[in-house]
Amino acid sequence: MHRRRHEGANPIATSSSRRSAVQPDGPGEALASELAALLGFSRDALKERWQEIYGHSPPSHLAGALLMRAIAYRIQEPSYGGLDPATRRQLARAARDLAAGREPSNRSAPIKPGTRLLREWHGVLHEAIVLEQSVTYRGQNWPSLSAVAREITGARWSGPRFFGLHRTRRSRDGS
Repeated sequence: MHRRRHEGANPIATSSSRRSAVQPDGPGEALASELAALLGFSRDALKERWQEIYGHSPPSHLAGALLMRAIAYRIQEPSYGGLDPATRRQLARAARDLAAGREPSNRSAPIKPGTRLLREWHGVLHEAIVLEQSVTYRGQNWPSLSAVAREITGARWSGPRFFGLHRTRRSRDGS
């Protein structure tokens, strides 16, 4: 059975599977209208809207498309939520590093199971496969990448660093 759409009706709201999610003339429609209106804004209008939302002028070098996206994000933030606390901390840490003239630290995400890591050591290619709770190396399960690195080198290594997952720090003279 096909439903006839009424002129001016919200196509999302007329879908029976989504009727409760967005009601015509409800807050969802108001948000969608506000976002759609941004598409017609001039650069000057985008700058004004930025000033209203962020409380300061936008950086002069931002392109209009990026201004629009940042404004759209801020408009949607109250309805859909902002960044999670871990992401906020990571961004704050990166900002502090940049302000201090350092390259932001790169705390990598966990390695997904099934990832194959390769490393050449003394002319021999070594392969480790990351599993849910362990690492396979030469057909044997190891508790961590560090244990594998220790087996390969005979010395205590950070496994992630040994397999190139963390960049080595630069010396103080920048070399």
